[in-house]
Amino acid sequence: MNFTIFSSSNFVISIIIIIIFSAYILCFSPVSAASTDTLNSSQSLTFNQTLLSATSKFELGFFTKGNPKRYYVGIWYKDIPSNGIILWVANRDSPSLSDSCILKFDDQSNLVIIDDGSHVRWQSNQSKVQNPVLQLLDSGNLVIREAEDDNPDNYIWQSFDYPTDTLIAGQKLGWNLKTGLNRFLTSWQSSDDPGSGNFTFKMDYHGDPEIYMRDGNKIIYRSGPWVGQRFSGVPEMATSNNGFTFTFNRGKNEVYYTFELPPGGKVKSRLVITSGGVLERWTWVPNTGQWSRYWYARDDDCDAYMKCGPYAVCNTSALFDCQCPQGFEPKEKQDWDLRDGSSGCIRKSRLSCESDGFLKLVNMKLPQSSTAFVDEGMSLDQCRDRCKRNCSCTAFANLDVVQGVGNGCVFWTGDLIDMRDYVMGGQDLYLRLSKSDLGTYISPL
Repeated sequence: MNFTIFSSSNFVISIIIIIIFSAYILCFSPVSAASTDTLNSSQSLTFNQTLLSATSKFELGFFTKGNPKRYYVGIWYKDIPSNGIILWVANRDSPSLSDSCILKFDDQSNLVIIDDGSHVRWQSNQSKVQNPVLQLLDSGNLVIREAEDDNPDNYIWQSFDYPTDTLIAGQKLGWNLKTGLNRFLTSWQSSDDPGSGNFTFKMDYHGDPEIYMRDGNKIIYRSGPWVGQRFSGVPEMATSNNGFTFTFNRGKNEVYYTFELPPGGKVKSRLVITSGGVLERWTWVPNTGQWSRYWYARDDDCDAYMKCGPYAVCNTSALFDCQCPQGFEPKEKQDWDLRDGSSGCIRKSRLSCESDGFLKLVNMKLPQSSTAFVDEGMSLDQCRDRCKRNCSCTAFANLDVVQGVGNGCVFWTGDLIDMRDYVMGGQDLYLRLSKSDLGTYISPL
C-alpha cells in the first residue's frame, strides 16, 4: 500500500493557494448591476455599486453628503474628474440614513430606493411595465423602458423630465403642454445638502415665453423672451463662439429651451442654479482640465427684476441706473433724486391713438412678456400698422431676428416692465409716443 505524505510546509502552501484562488473568484466574478449600463427587474444596485453609460461618459450610484452622512442616488460625469459635481439626484428630499439602501424595481415595476429592507425613500412614477429595464444613456439620461424596446419615444420614465439644479446638453427646460409636465431647475439647500432649495428657474409659456428665476414666489430675474438666437436678456448667447447650439421650441404641444454641445465630445457644459440664487453656465476646458464659469446672472444691478419701475430703462453705464426714455419723466421726482427709480416713469403727454408714432429703442432687453400677444406671420411694417390701430398697444418688436432678418411680431398692451439696454446685443423695441413727444424724431417705419 502506498501513502502520500504531505509536509506541514506543503500543506500551508496549499491552503494559501486555495485562499488566493477563492479571493480571485470573489473579486472578479460579475456583481449584480455593477459597471454595466442597465438594471433589470431581478437585479438591485447597492451602496458600493454603480451603473456606467455605454462609453463611460456618465455614472450613476450612491453618494453621501452631510454629517451625519446622508445617502443619495445621483448621476455624475465619469470621463472627467467629477470633483463632487452631481448632475441629478433621485431622492434629494428623502435621503437614506444608512448604507444598507438599495436601488431596485418593486413588484409594481416602480423604481425605488429602499433602506432597512422595506422603507421606501423614493420611487419613480410610471405606469406598470411588464419587463422593465433601467438604463443610463450616454446623454446622461436615466430611462426606464420595456426590455425589448429602445425607441426613445416609448420611454416609460426618464430623469431628464425631472431635473434637479442642473441642465445638461439635450435636456429640455420647459413644458409638455399635452401632459402638463413642467421641467424646471430647483437649487440645492446648500453645497452640502441637495434637498430642494428656495430658488427655481421656470419657463412661463404664456404670451411670449420666457424663463423666470424666483426666490420662493418672488421673481428676482427673468431671461427676457426668445428673439431668434438667444433670450433678449442674455446677449452673450449671440456672441458665443464656443460651438454650442441653443434651441427654443415655441410649439403647440411643447415650449422648451435646450442646448447641444459642439461635435467631438471634449467640450462639456452645464447650466446650474446655485443655492445662493445665481444662474451659472459652466464649461469644461479640455486643455486645462478645469471648469470655467462662462456666464452668470444676476450679473449686475440691472439684472435684478424691476430694478427700475414701469416704462423706466435700466442702464448700468449711466450715472444713475434708472432712466426715462424720450417722452417720459420720473413719476416721483424726489425719489429719483435720491437714487430710487422703483416708481418708474410716466408719459409727458397723453396718447391720442391715430396721431401717435413710435420711438425706436435699440439694444433692449424686451419688456416682461407674459401678457404680450404674438403673431408669427407678420412683417415689421404690418406690426406697426396693427399696433397703431389698437389704441391700447404700447409697444411692439420683431418676434425673431436671425442673422439680421426679422420675422413675426410681439405686441405689448399696458405698462412696460423690467426693461434695460445694452451696449450691444439687445433687440429693437418700438415704443408708442404721442406726436408731440416724438418731436423731430422720424420713425424708420
